[in-house]
Amino acid sequence: MLRITELKLPLDHSEAELKTAIAAYLSIAETDINGFSVFKRSFDARKGHMLLAYIIDLDVGALEAKLLAQFKNNVHVLPTPDTRYHFVGQAPAALPHRPIVVGFGPCGIFAALILAQMGFKPIVLERGKKVRERTKDTWDLWRKNTLHPESNVQFGEGGAGTFSDGKLYSQIKDPRHLGRKVLNEFVKAGAPDEILFIAKPHIGTFKLVSMVEKMRAEIESLGGEIRFQQRVDDLILEDTADGNKQIRGVRITEIGVEGQPSSEILSEHVVIALGHSARDSFEMMHHRGVFMEAKPFSVGFRIEHPQSLIDAARWGQYAGHPILGAADYKLVHHAANGRAVYSFCMCPGGTVVAATSEVGRVVTNGMSQYSRNERNANSGMVVSINPSDYPGGAMAGIEFQRQLESQAFILGGENYNAPAQLVGDFLAGRASRGVGAVEPSYKPGVNWTDLASTLPDYAITAMREALPAFGKKIRGYDMHDAVLTGVETRTSSPLRITRGDNCQSLNVRGLYPAGEGAGYAGGILSAGVDGIKVAEALALDLLK
Repeated sequence: MLRITELKLPLDHSEAELKTAIAAYLSIAETDINGFSVFKRSFDARKGHMLLAYIIDLDVGALEAKLLAQFKNNVHVLPTPDTRYHFVGQAPAALPHRPIVVGFGPCGIFAALILAQMGFKPIVLERGKKVRERTKDTWDLWRKNTLHPESNVQFGEGGAGTFSDGKLYSQIKDPRHLGRKVLNEFVKAGAPDEILFIAKPHIGTFKLVSMVEKMRAEIESLGGEIRFQQRVDDLILEDTADGNKQIRGVRITEIGVEGQPSSEILSEHVVIALGHSARDSFEMMHHRGVFMEAKPFSVGFRIEHPQSLIDAARWGQYAGHPILGAADYKLVHHAANGRAVYSFCMCPGGTVVAATSEVGRVVTNGMSQYSRNERNANSGMVVSINPSDYPGGAMAGIEFQRQLESQAFILGGENYNAPAQLVGDFLAGRASRGVGAVEPSYKPGVNWTDLASTLPDYAITAMREALPAFGKKIRGYDMHDAVLTGVETRTSSPLRITRGDNCQSLNVRGLYPAGEGAGYAGGILSAGVDGIKVAEALALDLLK
């Protein structure tokens, strides 16, 4: 098989024209092409004309060697790499113990799935509920101002990624094509085939729900076990001769069952695939002496514009073309005070959602469906935060986040409404009194106010500088009636549960910190890839 990269055609072309272009590029007859497939399709508008840019894999039979020799100096004609997934081993008939996976978000799902496919029959412990029950609880917050602390946007089957745009792309280095394994599993679970080749694939919340259920069913069919409403409250550790520790199991509490004592599950291999909001679990592990350290993260607001404004700015005359869909953007500004301000988790045609998991706090996030057809575009507009901004050790970042979220709760009216402000008023330093041309999408609702007190002064200063700069890149971005909703604090974990090359904790053998909560991923795809890596490392250690 041959791979051609950077093959460009006009936006409106037929499949026959694509085949003609392939043959012309290689100077061969169309009949010489036995078959071809699109590996990747993206957009190129750098010269003012919108083009589709392709990476094509094709079968030319006996001509392959001749063409590779002919194009040996052309970096855009190469052998097709092997992107198939290869398991690192298979479990023996008798296992000394079953591995445990704590958390059933994207990282935990793929860690458990890979272990199950290798025959290790993992036990998954998830503090939240099954995804459909969890969805009902989440709607209670959005529609009734009622928070369920153990079942919400953050906790439950599918993790925080379930209530998001369902983005399936990442900038991680992936030489083994593990991301392809993640995408293939989503397609097997019902995702559209197009996620395998479009440049920025996404699924959306409603589609993710059924896919998560199908992945759960596969894990169970292979001998794995998923136990819901099981919160891990402690680790069973044993001191080792070298001054470190060995994990021997976990202690769990069944959520919703009053008066029931905690129980134990023994295992010497435990994956900790927590999301970035499992704060009580971080505190428990810190108390137990698991090595962790503070890391940078970001805080800010959600910003909303009419999607039509973003489409016009990004696509120009091509706005509205069905193959383009709703436009996204990526912005960054380096402020004079040394802070980086950037867009985060941009959701085209989506909504701003309540994403808290703790009583008395307000957190925002973005979500969109597969169609991306809501009237507003929203994105996090966030400012970089460093451990020096919140001195006090590994757990200090959590307290920093909580202070901002508590202030947002107060300004929102102490009922889980969120504080909001028009961009024009934010730039002028005055409180907003009501809605303008952009209707805020946050549910349960917003309270118009002055957001300046919700973030540190350096963050507010940097954002006020960044908004006009972003307006020069996307016309109308700093429009007066664009809506800011506070606060966005959980862009990533504020700490890292540091691990070694073997994916195990630096000082607890058999403990595998993984995914976003441990500081090793950011988003569904990278979390899934990290789950695969950790599952492989665990399997290899067991097979020793």
